Amino acid sequence: MPVVFYMPQLGDDMPRSFNTYWTLLGTYLRPQLHRVVLLALLLFSSIGLQLLNPQIIRYVIDAAQHSSGGPLAWAGLAFIAAALAERAARQGALYVGEQTGWVATNALRRDLARHCLRLDMAFHKAHTPGELIERIDGDVTALSEFFAQFAVWLLGNTVLIIAILALLFREDWRVGVGLSIYALVTLVVLGRLQNLGMRRWAAYRQAEAELFGFLEERIGGTEDIRANGAEAYTLNQLDTLMEQALVSNRAARLAGNLAFVSTNFLFVLGYSLGLALGAYLYLQGSVSLGSAFMIVYYIGMLAAPLESMREQAQQLQQARASIGRIRELFAYQPRVAEQVRATLPAGALGLACAGVVFSYDDAIVPTGHEAANGAVERALDTVTFTLAPGQVLGLLGRTGSGKTTLTRLLLRLYDPQQGTICLGGVHLPELALADLRARVGVVTQDVQLFSASIRNNLALFDRTISDVQIEQALTELGLLEWVRSLPHGLDTRLGAGGLGLSAGEAQLLAFARVFLRDPGLVILDEASSRLDPVTERLLERAVGRLLAGRTALIIAHRLATVQRADQIMILERGQIAELGARLTLAADPGSRFTGLLRTGLEEVLA
Repeated sequence: MPVVFYMPQLGDDMPRSFNTYWTLLGTYLRPQLHRVVLLALLLFSSIGLQLLNPQIIRYVIDAAQHSSGGPLAWAGLAFIAAALAERAARQGALYVGEQTGWVATNALRRDLARHCLRLDMAFHKAHTPGELIERIDGDVTALSEFFAQFAVWLLGNTVLIIAILALLFREDWRVGVGLSIYALVTLVVLGRLQNLGMRRWAAYRQAEAELFGFLEERIGGTEDIRANGAEAYTLNQLDTLMEQALVSNRAARLAGNLAFVSTNFLFVLGYSLGLALGAYLYLQGSVSLGSAFMIVYYIGMLAAPLESMREQAQQLQQARASIGRIRELFAYQPRVAEQVRATLPAGALGLACAGVVFSYDDAIVPTGHEAANGAVERALDTVTFTLAPGQVLGLLGRTGSGKTTLTRLLLRLYDPQQGTICLGGVHLPELALADLRARVGVVTQDVQLFSASIRNNLALFDRTISDVQIEQALTELGLLEWVRSLPHGLDTRLGAGGLGLSAGEAQLLAFARVFLRDPGLVILDEASSRLDPVTERLLERAVGRLLAGRTALIIAHRLATVQRADQIMILERGQIAELGARLTLAADPGSRFTGLLRTGLEEVLA
């Protein structure tokens, strides 16, 4: 079972307490409990060996004043062995810690990506792919050290500091008290400083997200930018965003460096205090020379855990900013909710819309939906129609009339504000989204192809679909010979975005992809105006075979496609302007459909 971490349950504002961190750590480290235990064993072994070496050094110094030979040699060997074992344990802890951190962050990336994929189109319109990539990967990467080291290393450093202070108390209470005060002051200062950089790191992460979003959009539109001479403007905008990222990064790092300077200043004070106490006690005869050296050695050992805790405080600043942004992303919840109560029947699926009303009330309103008074117009206004199983509906209308909006509602990318949509006699909210989208096949004008083989592009990386099934589908669609004519057949690798195929060939693959799923309803947004004659003939055959025995909704632009329809529906400003059987409407000289046929669909519907 995948681990899901619901950040919204952790509080109302940015994380303010360690409960947030422990909840996050517990959620993603619990499945790796064996690694965490191993990491703790290695870390505490390293701590024990670090505490042992100063004791050996004291013995050597004190024994050298009274004896020589064998005991000192054995003590030297013990020191070397302990040092080597400590180094091995530390390196093992680093390795296990890094592995633990990456496994945990990969699980968090998976949960974030799954969550974003479940969100509505309104969310994805308001957030660019580049921004989401940065938030899913960049923010989570900033947490890798947090997962790898924070909990165990913080505990380990705390134990090491307490053990050092306890040993110093054993030597002399005055040394223990002095160094305890020093350690306490240092930790309080670090605790105060950890809040200083949090907002600055959050601002930097947001600036980076905006920069990546800008880059993703502009790189995707390189051809248009060059063709219209917009390079100078684009570079100027890029310069502005990079400057914002630089300024926010500098502010965040300055805040982090303040902790570094403060810690080192406090360490110098502590080291001076320890040297003074050690020298004083030795001169007073309270401790031996070896013990005085051991006291100074232990004070020097305090530098490492305090420095590590300073670094962890700085990592905590970055982690706190990243956790806040991750929490914000998890806080978005899909408006489209599943209330699974039924499943779709086999075969062709009937379609019924009753009083469907929908308007784009998300943050970004599509062009053409803004009314004169500033109110959002209805993209669909009281749309009612039925389509029997196996029938084909030709959907006509000008740009902005609501055709694409209707297809989005059928896939439940949005839900209507009013009215109901039933598929196969089942109300859409009562269907599992996976079941609905498995039975509704869509071929759009812009086909999404991946940088992968044709086989994977057809099966969408589903390994349960065999080559035999793929070839059967291609044969039924009349596309097998075309695929075999490609350089490596099904193993032909496509570039990103279908590089290497024409627009028509990409659509042929889209038809085969849909056919493999055996949908009960096919939505076809025809784009055959861009096809060459040979590809167009292949496509016409594929369309005929795909629609056989299936219900279909075709957004038609060409006369040839309209001839496939049993019914025609013309939308105008979100309302049904005309609906009826194609032959009946064509025979009526006063119908809108007859006017379109007389004038030419391509000209009127452009």
